Amino acid sequence: MSDDKDEILNKPFAEIGEKLHLLLQTGALLMENGADSDRTVRDMRRAAAFMGIDQEHMHQHVLYTTLMLNVSDSRHSYTEFCKYQKLGVNMTTLSAVSKLTWRALAQNYSLEAFRRQLNNIRNLPRAYPVWLTAIGAGAACGGFCKLFGGSWLDFLLTAICSCLGFYMRRLCNRYAFNAYATIAITSFVTTILAWSTQFLTGGLNWYPLIACTLFLVPGIPLINAVDDLLNNFIVAGMTRAMHTLLVVGSMTFGIVIAIRLCGVTDFTSVQLTPDTHYLSQAIAAAVAAVGFSIIFNVPKRILPVVAVGGIITVLLRNISVMDLGLSQTAGSFIGAAVVGLIALRAIHWFHTPNIVMTIPSAIPMIPGVLLYRLLFALLNIQFITAEEFFASFRMGVDAVTIIIGIAVGVAIPNIFIHRQIERRKQDNVAKLLAKRYAETED
Repeated sequence: MSDDKDEILNKPFAEIGEKLHLLLQTGALLMENGADSDRTVRDMRRAAAFMGIDQEHMHQHVLYTTLMLNVSDSRHSYTEFCKYQKLGVNMTTLSAVSKLTWRALAQNYSLEAFRRQLNNIRNLPRAYPVWLTAIGAGAACGGFCKLFGGSWLDFLLTAICSCLGFYMRRLCNRYAFNAYATIAITSFVTTILAWSTQFLTGGLNWYPLIACTLFLVPGIPLINAVDDLLNNFIVAGMTRAMHTLLVVGSMTFGIVIAIRLCGVTDFTSVQLTPDTHYLSQAIAAAVAAVGFSIIFNVPKRILPVVAVGGIITVLLRNISVMDLGLSQTAGSFIGAAVVGLIALRAIHWFHTPNIVMTIPSAIPMIPGVLLYRLLFALLNIQFITAEEFFASFRMGVDAVTIIIGIAVGVAIPNIFIHRQIERRKQDNVAKLLAKRYAETED
């Protein structure tokens, strides 16, 4: 074991091919499962420190589907890159990789042990069965429906339609349909199901029609796109933003086709104002946050934390907007910022990265409806008046500013006390490395 430690710590270029491969696999696992570029870089550097590679000799290039890594000094230079195509969200994986990098430092892992643990993480089964994830999708959209001002009957109808839509998406994925075609087909079928609920209730149910497809809204890519741009990962951020636009455009296309076939009039005039009953809003926020957490595979023990976080974000936003008269952007920023600051302490209480707690808590504030109202207007530009178009354009601008407010609020710790946080983490890394050097010499 001591020979392995000497080789890892004192000979950073020993087995450099294997080290580069493991570092790239670590980064790819993070990017595939919803990490932003900054987190990917940090965790890869921590893994490199365990392998004896100084970050001054390490150069990383992060794109949305590609990672490139160079390790060099005055005498050596080694470069490797990898591509990955599977892109999703799995918070359990993000938490497990973060813990692995710290554990590798603290417990003197060999490269073989690190590889084995990384493979174990990659092969972890989801914490929730398919049927429960489908219910989570229904609960998430039902929560949105209630937050918009719908009734509890609307909540139930939305949840049922979204749950069935989730299975439609799985069916398309099983047959390997194009990702954007899958989104369009799913939104089309789910909207048809929501329209069909009028045969049960005797009248068209507007809120289920609007909220039923929101489990498809790419909330985490939206937030990560803004976060990447703020952290100067411009290319990755722009690519995420384009992917988000394509997803929302695919949703809009499916919805537009459905409402045209069903003869539905333009629903962009339907008001999305929440009721003033804070108890019902709190319950809806908790349900939506937990529903999205199940979709994102958040560890089960964190679900109550996310529920409380969802309540805090939504109630602070509503109080700011409805009682204090602030804009929706300002209210969303305040809600996200408070949860972001609380998460600074909570990461030590629950031993999980702050992204696992903050983003699912903030997702219920994502203005997905406003985004596809804008795209709906663009697709129907020949049928709408100039006044209607500019109203929809304003909604799109509002949506973008709200998303920026949420992303900045969640990232408050990284924006304003980033250096302090990084200094503390680097100190911890240095202490663990010093301990390992001492053990190696012994």
